[in-house]
Amino acid sequence: MAESPSAPQAPTPKAHAEPEPPLLAGQGSGALLVALGILASRLAGLVRERVFAHYFGSSLAAGAFRAALRIPNILQNLLGEGVLSASFIPVYARLRAEGDHETARKVASAVASLLGLVVSLLVALGVGLTPWIVDLVAPGFDGEARALTAKLVRILFPGIGLLVMSAFCLGVLNSHRRFFLSYAAPVVWNGAMVTAMIAVGVHGGQDALAVALAWGTVVGAGLQVLVQLPFVLALAGGLRPMLGLALGPVREVVKNLVPVVVSRGVVQLSAYVDAILASFLGTGAVAALGYAQTIYLLPVSLFGMSVAAAELPEMSSATGTSTEVATVLRARLERGLAQIGFFVVPSALALLVIGDALAGLLYRTGAFGADDTRMVWIVLAGGGVGLVAATEARLYASAFYALRDTRTPLRFAVIRVATTGVLGALAAFPLRAPLAALAHGAGIEVPGAEQGAATIGALGLTASAGVAGWLELLLLRAALERRLDGRVRAARRHTAKVVLAAAVAAGAATLVRPLAARLSGTPALEALAVVGTFGVSYFALAFALRIPEASRLFTRGLRPRARK
Repeated sequence: MAESPSAPQAPTPKAHAEPEPPLLAGQGSGALLVALGILASRLAGLVRERVFAHYFGSSLAAGAFRAALRIPNILQNLLGEGVLSASFIPVYARLRAEGDHETARKVASAVASLLGLVVSLLVALGVGLTPWIVDLVAPGFDGEARALTAKLVRILFPGIGLLVMSAFCLGVLNSHRRFFLSYAAPVVWNGAMVTAMIAVGVHGGQDALAVALAWGTVVGAGLQVLVQLPFVLALAGGLRPMLGLALGPVREVVKNLVPVVVSRGVVQLSAYVDAILASFLGTGAVAALGYAQTIYLLPVSLFGMSVAAAELPEMSSATGTSTEVATVLRARLERGLAQIGFFVVPSALALLVIGDALAGLLYRTGAFGADDTRMVWIVLAGGGVGLVAATEARLYASAFYALRDTRTPLRFAVIRVATTGVLGALAAFPLRAPLAALAHGAGIEVPGAEQGAATIGALGLTASAGVAGWLELLLLRAALERRLDGRVRAARRHTAKVVLAAAVAAGAATLVRPLAARLSGTPALEALAVVGTFGVSYFALAFALRIPEASRLFTRGLRPRARK
């Protein structure tokens, strides 16, 4: 069992840690650096997706590549950033906070060695079992789609193994509060993929283009590791091969890793079920889900992951009695939740109200037309249902990980996945026709009959995940407040103002839409006007309403916050 924070602990004197650059001090600057790194990588990802949409649209090759990339991603998600953050950072950061840098270096060496061995074995196994894996994950694919997917999976598997090692680099860098590089490193990964698509274009056909893109993905993964490795070696004091579990902290990392891997496995089971259901909806639905995920995961990454990632090493470094640790965690949670809500509430409303403008602005080019834009918008609306829950849950889970408790988030993840599976299956199939009829009755434009039914099914999958996400968040919040012996209140103080500003901004964007359509002349300019109106209106109203996060954003900008 994980160590209980309720047990009395002797106060631990704060060791003299190596000095950190001033810009890395404090919650605001740490989250800012994570957000800037994620923003850089996500912008590069959006460029990649726009180029992908231009060349592939919602074609068979697009669906095959999406499915192929999702299959080896299971390995990355099982052993990647979130898992290592939950198990490695709390142990490594606590050792550094206590001044035991030599043991921290040995722990990093042992974890890197064990991870490299496990990843190598799993990659080799995955390449050998590719045909059976494709049948398990995309049973709805057959003929040309199945053959192309299998070919792409064999190419992609080694690249995903490299991305897992990149996640280890991220864990070390984050523990040393070097946040920007670890999250900006995917820029080179996306750059390699874009380069591959532009270099090949459509000269060899879409299948050949998909193969070239797969190879570009592998090259980019290698580059992503290489840009981080010199800094990791310098900060960790050098790493050397070190297999074995002789050190107690290494055993603790492995012990904490098991429930997190199981938790991620449960989440991957949910993704597996969604992939199966989507494959029966058709390659168009698979492609639409992929395009929509790129958009609605952006606020999750920018605002949920940035705060949670910056907070994990800070919360893990808290020392003292259980009461003192609980006080620190509550304060950091309250501040983090307020930051998340300020950005995510308007993001969720934007997905629902102007999701078509977002999709059109990012993707409408080449083979990606008006019907594709509407398909993505409908799927985005489902994603907006659980956007706030998904982002806040990351911070609550980080608090549990800082307390060396990886089992509680696992239990609630199981409940969320079970709920998602049941609701998703119902919404994607037996309720799909009634939901499509309801959409038509409400005047919501959907693509033609067959494509429209598939889109409504995909909407059911994302909306079901959102409902289940709210259930998980409520369970996490209640359990953590019991552990900390107190409620987390401050995060809700300005919620009404945030909702009001977002609603007025959505109304302004809706009013601008007809005028923008008449004056712009192109869908891209119309979308830019709508999205721009929403963003400017929200931030201006938030500042006028004196929401603290808006005031800090406008008055302090990038100015570092002094360490308390």
